[in-house]
Amino acid sequence: MNRLTPILIGGAIIVAAGLAFAQAEMGGSDPMAQMDHGGNGPQVAAEASDSPAIQAYREANDRMHADMALDYTGDADVDFMRGMIPHHQGAIDMARVVLEHGTDPEVRALAEDVISAQEAEIEMMRRWLADRGY
Repeated sequence: MNRLTPILIGGAIIVAAGLAFAQAEMGGSDPMAQMDHGGNGPQVAAEASDSPAIQAYREANDRMHADMALDYTGDADVDFMRGMIPHHQGAIDMARVVLEHGTDPEVRALAEDVISAQEAEIEMMRRWLADRGY
């Protein structure tokens, strides 16, 4: 073993411990939670966690990830199409949340465009899969 190896390992451990300590001093394990994103800091995020919009986003996200847990066929094309359908449906579901709870006209217009485009793509993917016996 190289004589520098134990020194490098020891240094890495010290750096990791220092980072862990610094992170703990900042108040948690999620550094993003410490940042103020447009005035919505950790306190606002914590209070908003029970909002109907956040609950709807969580439900859409959970459903999408559950539906994306596929038994893969080994055919990259088929597996792509099968995985993208729930992924696109997740985008549709999120867009519907913003249409229900959002107020920004630009975001709402984007959500409507997402719904239209993703529904058309889902239909195309379903036809493609059906044509191949899936």
